[in-house]
Amino acid sequence: MEEIKRNLRKERIGVVTSNKMDKSIVVAEVKKIKHPMYGKFVTKTKKYVAHDETNNCNEGDKVRIMETRPLSKTKSWRLVEIIERAK
Repeated sequence: MEEIKRNLRKERIGVVTSNKMDKSIVVAEVKKIKHPMYGKFVTKTKKYVAHDETNNCNEGDKVRIMETRPLSKTKSWRLVEIIERAK
């Protein structure tokens, strides 16, 4: 029998910006990118809506999320772990 191989799934680390929804969180990933022409570092923010089954996260928590099948119109990421709690 052949072994079924699953593709590597994307992972992101970010900060929870909203947990007001039921079983959902908004995670902001912040990157510092060097401007190609001027050389100045520019802050880019990307937001992801992630599934939080246990409603465990609070705003300000540092979390790891993983790509998954679409769970709703905007939600195709799920919470893997809480790296650091907000102080």
